[in-house]
Amino acid sequence: MSLSLPRRWPLDPFITALLLTVVAASLFPARDAFAHGVTGLQTAAVALLFFLYGARLSPREALDGLRQWRLHGLVFAVTFVLFPLLGLAASLLEPSILGPQLYQGVLFLCLLPSTVQSSIAFTSIARGNVAAAVCSATFSNLAGIVVTPLLAAVLLNATHGGGDFARQILDVVLQLLVPFVGGQLARRWIVGWMGRHRKVLTLVDRGSILIVVYGAFSEGVVGGIWGQLAPSRLAGLLLVNMLLLAAVLAATSYASRRLGFSREERITIVFCGSKKSLATGVPMASVLFAGPAVGVM
Repeated sequence: MSLSLPRRWPLDPFITALLLTVVAASLFPARDAFAHGVTGLQTAAVALLFFLYGARLSPREALDGLRQWRLHGLVFAVTFVLFPLLGLAASLLEPSILGPQLYQGVLFLCLLPSTVQSSIAFTSIARGNVAAAVCSATFSNLAGIVVTPLLAAVLLNATHGGGDFARQILDVVLQLLVPFVGGQLARRWIVGWMGRHRKVLTLVDRGSILIVVYGAFSEGVVGGIWGQLAPSRLAGLLLVNMLLLAAVLAATSYASRRLGFSREERITIVFCGSKKSLATGVPMASVLFAGPAVGVM
């Protein structure tokens, strides 16, 4: 989705599109029959996203990258151990700063895998080990397809109750894992075509995410999401996210230095370990959570 923006527009076009989608859902939320149609589109968009993720991932490159297992192990530990622990610690702020729904969103954020594109881009700009960043971020996303839903089912149910664990896992398998495996199986026949049409596939990726965001916020608006979120809560959310990022940046920098990694590897660890994937988180939230809660997530 190409946006015609001023040359000095401060935001990335995709972030701008996301904000406009939230505004559109707030002003014109999907209702009744249209809402059912959007729900169907959401399901198809999520399946398509994970099919494309599977088709893009080269198993050989992922296996070759495992030779740097210490680096990948540290990024994995930060992503799926340290971040969730920090998310659980943030429960102390729930009554006074966040509130139950926003805290659930923060905890879910802490369970997500690293983002691939941004991790690689920032590592490249800082002159880190780009090859290791590619492998580490890819491995994080691959593991996240299984680890994130399991952590979400266990930790979110444990902290706030409710939710059908078996149903959540079945939804993940059918809507995320099956399309991903299908993409892996189809990779040999379509990878060349995908390489020739990267711009089109980028639009498909981003358009799919926008559909999911519109549907999620529509449900939230219909359920009265904006009436439940005071400006002070949103300010608290911003503060908590800033503290989380600062804590992880400090932890990854300190740990990578103490463990004797090279400067290039330390850069990779800091950027791959400190990021969370919007592209993975939005569709996962739409599968794992129902109703207005998805918009808050």
